[in-house]
Amino acid sequence: MRFGGADGQHGMNSIWPLVHAERQALIADLEGLTEDQWARPSLCTGWTVHDVAAHLVDVAESTRLGFARDMVRACFDFDRQNERGIARAKGATPAQTLQRLQKAATRTTTPLAPIDTRVVEEVVHGEDIRLALGLHRGYPAEAVEKALRQQIRTSTRFGGAKELVAGVTLTATDRDLTIGAGPEIRGTALELLLACSGRNKLLAS
Repeated sequence: MRFGGADGQHGMNSIWPLVHAERQALIADLEGLTEDQWARPSLCTGWTVHDVAAHLVDVAESTRLGFARDMVRACFDFDRQNERGIARAKGATPAQTLQRLQKAATRTTTPLAPIDTRVVEEVVHGEDIRLALGLHRGYPAEAVEKALRQQIRTSTRFGGAKELVAGVTLTATDRDLTIGAGPEIRGTALELLLACSGRNKLLAS
């Protein structure tokens, strides 16, 4: 994913427990997968389940300086930078990639991006894997709402939905959450987040 903006120390302190919980929950789901399941296409176009897991290793290990260097080497092409990161983080086997994800699960490093993008990565990519495999997670409400609000603040140029949601109201059907003004788009908070991340057609309806 691609993000932009800034955040403060308070946000950093509050986001990491959510991020770490999502990493551990995904690790638990990945531990039971078969080789066939690891090789299946995810909801992230062009990436297998294994690719998404490797991407999450890469973003967990990313630092501000390292990310800046990677972007320069990728000629500021986000897609190229992501592919290079996957190649770097992906093990020879799913077991090796899972081991790397376990090792990185408690890290608190971050690339040059708003801190709330860390929970966007974990929830949205978690769903890229789970929906592809028919798995379910009851995500914490705070994690989903933080991720949704971040995607609404983020331009479509960087993987968000700022331009898409301008002039509409997003109403969550599973909690007291209404954002914006204009024609109403309804869905669960998670469905709205996935729509703002290009994973469903809710914003096109």
